[in-house]
Amino acid sequence: MEIIDQLLETTHKMMTPGKGILAIDESMGTCQKRFDALGVECTEEARREYRGLLVSCPQIEEAVSGMILFDETIRQSTDDGKRFADVLKEKGMVVGIKVDMGAKEMALSEGEKVTSGLDGLRERLVEYKQLGAQFAKWRAVISIGDGMPSDACIKANVHALARYAALCQEQGIVPMVEPEVLIDGEHTLEECYSVTEHVLKCLMWELHQQRVMLEGCILKTSMVISGKGCATQATPDQVAVATVDCLYNAITPALGGVVFLSGGQTELQSTTHLDKMNKLGNHPWGLTFSYGRAIQQPCLNAWNGKTENISAAQAQLLKRAQMNGLASLGQWSEDKEA
Repeated sequence: MEIIDQLLETTHKMMTPGKGILAIDESMGTCQKRFDALGVECTEEARREYRGLLVSCPQIEEAVSGMILFDETIRQSTDDGKRFADVLKEKGMVVGIKVDMGAKEMALSEGEKVTSGLDGLRERLVEYKQLGAQFAKWRAVISIGDGMPSDACIKANVHALARYAALCQEQGIVPMVEPEVLIDGEHTLEECYSVTEHVLKCLMWELHQQRVMLEGCILKTSMVISGKGCATQATPDQVAVATVDCLYNAITPALGGVVFLSGGQTELQSTTHLDKMNKLGNHPWGLTFSYGRAIQQPCLNAWNGKTENISAAQAQLLKRAQMNGLASLGQWSEDKEA
């Protein structure tokens, strides 16, 4: 199959109406924090068991089109020896892989970060494709604060995102580009809008400069939302209108799809905001979820490190995925949570 056909086929599967992407690509450090909160030892075997219950969850494919795996996870298998990537493919889902090496402190720019991982990426992508990866993810973080974000920080991060995207498409792997504008801070909804719009416009320009085929590229973005420390918190309707308006102003309709990260929102907030956006009408890209903690947390709590809790944990996972699947169609309501 030609690379262009591969990219388009994978993109269309990822953006299947009524479905979204489940992010299970937490770093070792993030896993450690979540397991520590439960009093569960964060061993390789514990991580394998937990992520195995996510991958093998019955009926999860009804609301999830694909999962983003971590380097460790894409190499792991179920108890009966079946590779996680193969389990996902047998369910009709697409296999994703986190390929960045984390956000590092940016030189001469206190408080800002730039994501690393371009060195050796071409070779790693070749290996990941052999392991079954069909799409990849690269996350950049943008902070709002005193003098932030700087132009230098934005330019460094969007340039890296575009270079990563080009390397992915060279291998027939769909790039998911994630410029996360952090919710931490006291910024207003309007300040978040201004920064998000500018970052997305810069990203679109860099993708064009790197000759990335936009139809075979997915944007994973944060919502336009008040900072956690802001005295006036935007309502769900305000978040929905501002986010959709920002997307229309900043990105092209040619883009393969738009998925949202939950970025510090509660499970109910992230579902409500997504639903409100889709109730505003049909959009050229389709708007769905690529949540991690906002879908996993109830599941993680139910599992609590115990094998006998796997079925109960999977029921929690499926419920949150289904609720967000409805929200991606604008068909969710709080009544359905019961």
